[in-house]
Amino acid sequence: MKLSTKGRYGLRAMIDMARYSGEEPVSISSIAARQGISERYLEQLVSLLKKAGLVKSIRGAGGGYVLARDMEDISVGDILRALEGNLEPVRCAAFYSEEGCMASDSCVTKYVWQKINESINRTVDEMRLDELVKESRKMNPDGEYGNYKCN
Repeated sequence: MKLSTKGRYGLRAMIDMARYSGEEPVSISSIAARQGISERYLEQLVSLLKKAGLVKSIRGAGGGYVLARDMEDISVGDILRALEGNLEPVRCAAFYSEEGCMASDSCVTKYVWQKINESINRTVDEMRLDELVKESRKMNPDGEYGNYKCN
């Protein structure tokens, strides 16, 4: 499975928002500057996250975005599904189609796909935003990320 920039940048933006929105809303421009992400692209991502109920906007002077739920209650899976949709790298008709798959009775690989899909979903659902914020603070205690190109 390969995540698009929507998932990769959106996860970084959510970690940033969780880290910096404790006392006041965080602006798109501040997230964009810290993360090296285009403001225009970030607006699109935040719109998807807002639609999924993960962030909310605060209007007016000093407005911006905050988490809609406690960071302990937001999983990496919640974020990635809001941005990417279904995370399964293989969608096997044997498990999802009403008609099934013509080879289902003799196909052993369907169990491989099922195990891979379950493993990915379990992993991203077990990781919580608060854990990533803690790691972020350890790696960048001063909050400075510098100029870098990654994910």
